[in-house]
Amino acid sequence: MQCFRSDEAHDEGTEGTPHYLCEALHMSWLRSEASEMSKQCEGVPVRNDRLRDAMRVVHVSEAQVARDLQVDPKTVTRWLREGRLPREQHRRAIARLLHVSPNVLWPDVRLAGADSTGELIAAYAHRADVPTHQWRSMFAGAEERIDLLGYALLFLPESCPGLVDLLRRKGEAGACVRISFVDPSCASAVARDAEEGLSEGLLARIRTAMKYFRGVEGCAGVDVRCHTAPMYNSTFRWDDEMFVTPHLYGLPGYHAPLLHLKRRGEDGIFDNFAVHFEALWTDSLPIVWPS
Repeated sequence: MQCFRSDEAHDEGTEGTPHYLCEALHMSWLRSEASEMSKQCEGVPVRNDRLRDAMRVVHVSEAQVARDLQVDPKTVTRWLREGRLPREQHRRAIARLLHVSPNVLWPDVRLAGADSTGELIAAYAHRADVPTHQWRSMFAGAEERIDLLGYALLFLPESCPGLVDLLRRKGEAGACVRISFVDPSCASAVARDAEEGLSEGLLARIRTAMKYFRGVEGCAGVDVRCHTAPMYNSTFRWDDEMFVTPHLYGLPGYHAPLLHLKRRGEDGIFDNFAVHFEALWTDSLPIVWPS
């Protein structure tokens, strides 16, 4: 266990704990390790003595942990007495409350952020480099969720004939299909059009795409909305896989890089973009279909 002075900066991702806690915790943990190994071999639930001792040293009770994390007190008891592993956001919150690193309290568990680069399946220099058959395969393979967020999205029905009918079938089969366009009359769309020098070409493409996707109007399981927020990236989600294209200054979408992500766990790269979509979706309004 690496220690450092309490007046030094403490990064929760480092493997360390403030110096004033070291002596109080170190001997206790050494004594408990042999007992823990014995119990594991016998299949007996193992208490989290590291968590218990860290709470004791800083005078934090089970009730306080439950209150601060907004969880049931019985859940905290299970973390302590049965060695249950808290979810990652709870592990981070407990570590902050106790002024230690999560790695100290759960030394055998790595935070998702350390492994989240494993969520990157592929990276393309340009969206146009992704084979058309891969887009089709992603749509065809989705069973539970399809989320689409972009400016126009016109390239999708243009490159995937029958896409609108497929989305209808997915929605009717029980999948949740959500599509969010940028409102072509909003300031952010007008600014992006000017940035790309398209002389309202982008705005026309958005309206054209809306006419294509109007084929899903009234379909069960399919919801289409518009938003006015600035667009920093486009996201295309199919269950636990996602394509993300960051928007670069002045470059059209097909020329932007694309990341292919696959969800591996909580709080990774995938979840960051999923939260991004949810935030924009919440602020989106039902679409007014162009005539």
